[in-house]
Parts: sequence; structure tokens; C-alpha cells
Amino acid sequence: MIGEILGFIFTAGMFLLFGMPIIVAVLSLFIKIVYEYETGVLFAFGKFAGERKPGLNLIVPIYHRLEKIDLRITTVDIPKQEVMTKDNVPVNINAVIFFRVKEPSKAILDVEDFFYAVSKYGQTSLRNVAGQATLDELLSERKQIAEQLREIVDVGTDPWGIGVTAIELQDIELPESLKRTMARQAEAEREKRATIIKAEGEVKAADNLAEAARKLYGVQGALHLRTLHALNDISSDQTNKVVFAVPLEVLRAVEEVD
Repeated sequence: MIGEILGFIFTAGMFLLFGMPIIVAVLSLFIKIVYEYETGVLFAFGKFAGERKPGLNLIVPIYHRLEKIDLRITTVDIPKQEVMTKDNVPVNINAVIFFRVKEPSKAILDVEDFFYAVSKYGQTSLRNVAGQATLDELLSERKQIAEQLREIVDVGTDPWGIGVTAIELQDIELPESLKRTMARQAEAEREKRATIIKAEGEVKAADNLAEAARKLYGVQGALHLRTLHALNDISSDQTNKVVFAVPLEVLRAVEEVD
């Protein structure tokens, strides 16, 4: 009796040791797990058989094939593109596309590789949009141009079940010669502004001097008093030599006394 029990235990142990891995491997062929952020596209002998939601999904090996599609936002880099702007300036631009799969079945059935297709569509659209803008528009209206590019790519990829959420222009690289020219232009603009500010200051100073002269001339004895103040300031330094010039107002004051 004990021998039979021991034999049964030994047989069960060998079964668990060698049989369970085989059972698990066989079950894994029949059961596929689709995660919450995925959708499964099912094919039966190559024919589209519907979509499978997240969770455990039972399939028949050989008869079924399940492809999983990630529904999260995905990024695709647009390699650096050499573009000729509307005002004939060659620039290099690269960008990044943010998109997500809206209809997994279309993304599988209507395009061979939707990652590659979105990237290529973005490249051609980037060249077209950038080629219709001037250099100043590319530099100052980057957000508007990126939004225009997003709308074009979104419409173009919609038949593939793709939704483009955003496109960002990363770098706009200018030729070295143009960078030097822009630097010289910026320096000239700064010098121009400095000259204008200096000239405006001189004009205001001249206006103030003219106003002061009019007041001194209009008030009797004012110029004589101002002269005395100036002499007092000069006489504070013993090393200065003063040449005294009598203003006409003094002579007129003498004439009035007479």
C-alpha cells in the first residue's frame, strides 16, 4: 500500500516536472494577452476577423493570427530636410510628429508600415509647407507653421486610421554666411538705434537750452545774476584764469539808472 502511494506521488511529481511546462506551452498557443493600451487585430487564414479588446483572448493556432497595435501616443522623427524658402534661402529643418492609432484595423490593412508611412508623409509635407514661407516667417511664426503642417499630415494619414496630435519644428539651421550677415545687420540696427537716441537727446537738450535762454533774456537782470553765479563757481579753484566779459544786460542796466 505504501509502495503504491509512493509510486503515485513519484508519477505525479514527474508529471508536474515534465508535463506542466508542455501544458503551459500549449495553452500559450491558444491564449493571447492584450494589454489595456493595446488592441488586437485578428486574422483567420489571412482574412480579417475583427478586433480583440484588452484581456485574455482565445485563438486557434495556425488558423488564427493576432497582431497587437499600441494605442498610445507615438513619436516619429522627421530627419533633417534641406528646404528652399520662398525668398530663396536654403535652410535645414527637422521636426517630430506625435500621433496615435485611432482605427487599428485600418492601420494594419490599408498601409504596410504606418510608422514609415507617417514619417515619409511628414517629410514631403514639411518641404512643401516650409517652401511656401519666407525665412522671417519660419523664424517668427514657427508655431503657426507647425500647426499648418499638422493639419496637412493629419488629413493625409486619416485614411490609415492615424490621428496626428501635434508636430513640433525642432531646429531651423541657417547657412553660416547668412548667420554672419544677420549678425552684421543686427549690429547695424543697434548702432542705428543708438544714434537715433543720441540725436533725440541732443534735440531735447537744445530745446531746454533755448527755453532757458528765452527766460534769462526775458527777465531783467537775470543774465547778470547767472553770470555772477558762474563766476562764483569758477573762482572756487585758484588755478583757473578768468576772463571777465561784461554782458550787454549790465550796460543796459547802467543806462536805465542814468
